[in-house]
Amino acid sequence: MSVVSKTFYKPLSLATSVLGCVAAGAVFGQIWKRISDDPDTPDPKDLRRSNGEVLAAAALQGLVFGLVRAAVDRAGAKGYRAVTHEDTS
Repeated sequence: MSVVSKTFYKPLSLATSVLGCVAAGAVFGQIWKRISDDPDTPDPKDLRRSNGEVLAAAALQGLVFGLVRAAVDRAGAKGYRAVTHEDTS
């Protein structure tokens, strides 16, 4: 990847990462609302919530964020390659 190409790709990558985080948060919130009696995600410091509930929410959130981030990063790299005909690696 050339220096000019890297210069253009970095801001694009940052912007898509931010949008991916926003999308992942929305997806996680919708999933949590559907599987939990309490629509609010448990705070790990809230001792009124059970360990299982807190750990399940954290695991689900990590899974969703990882999947969405990988999908967004991959789509961004493929889109950049389609426009510039250069690989991002």
